[in-house]
Amino acid sequence: MAGETHQTTALPGSARVAVAQLPHAPGVYRFRDVHQRVLYIGRAADLRRRVGSYWSLLGDDRRLSDMVERIARLEAVVCDSEHEAAWLERNLLEQKLPRWNKTAGGQEVPVWIRLSWQSATPGLSVVHSVHSSAEACHFGPYLGGHKVRLAASALHRVMPLAYAGHSLSGFEQDLARVRGVDPDTRHALVDRLIAVLDRDPVTVATAREALVRQRDGAAQNLDFERAARIQTEIEGFDWLVSAQRATVSEAEDVDVYGWADGILVHFRVQSGRLCTWRQRACTEVAAQPRVSITPASWAHFARRNAELAARLSS
Repeated sequence: MAGETHQTTALPGSARVAVAQLPHAPGVYRFRDVHQRVLYIGRAADLRRRVGSYWSLLGDDRRLSDMVERIARLEAVVCDSEHEAAWLERNLLEQKLPRWNKTAGGQEVPVWIRLSWQSATPGLSVVHSVHSSAEACHFGPYLGGHKVRLAASALHRVMPLAYAGHSLSGFEQDLARVRGVDPDTRHALVDRLIAVLDRDPVTVATAREALVRQRDGAAQNLDFERAARIQTEIEGFDWLVSAQRATVSEAEDVDVYGWADGILVHFRVQSGRLCTWRQRACTEVAAQPRVSITPASWAHFARRNAELAARLSS
């Protein structure tokens, strides 16, 4: 815009090389100063694009400019989804808040999805705590109450369990008939919902395809408001079912190690939360006993991030 000015900081040669090593993938990044103190922890949908942006278009944010001038080292972890990156960022910030971070734990609120199969009032709800019940189960935790509510709305759109209960109003009974749902379909709907929430690939793909068909159908009928609403629900659905293990409900404790080209990375999972991330120079001989105890399910994650750490350290 006319009259608008931006401050642009030249990308130093070493930083340019480091940023070029980052993938176009979701993850968490960490800046350190010359004394190896952590300046800032952040997350990104695209690591290379986000980290590279710190050296351009800083505007009048003098505080951010001061931080960028102090960056001496870049570290990053590649995650399997934006949701996983959000959890990892939150877990790390809850351990210690670096100087340039403002909020411990990030902005999103942890929630769960409660799936109830009570004969009278079955359905999905988004809750902030878990209470055991003989006729309900919980999935999560998830970050982002708004996104999860959109996902729950999407699931109701294609698997309307709430219309399979015995306590429906006359209007709700009419809607149930239109959707081909009745109390006899309750258990089948519960099974399909459980499969989606357990991230079964086939069931997830089928549900998403149904949502896309409804969105496209609304657009073809020029009902653009409905199409836009379904699109936001699809985005919430994708967030919900994306791969994510930085925080899980199982109380797992495990040490995860990866080594590549002289760099050992160490992730610590405590009570199901990946909350520690360290890396250091290490010989392959010294690293081997640690790498050997890494569970097979974490081996790819550890190796991939050790290789990235080695590239960023070179």
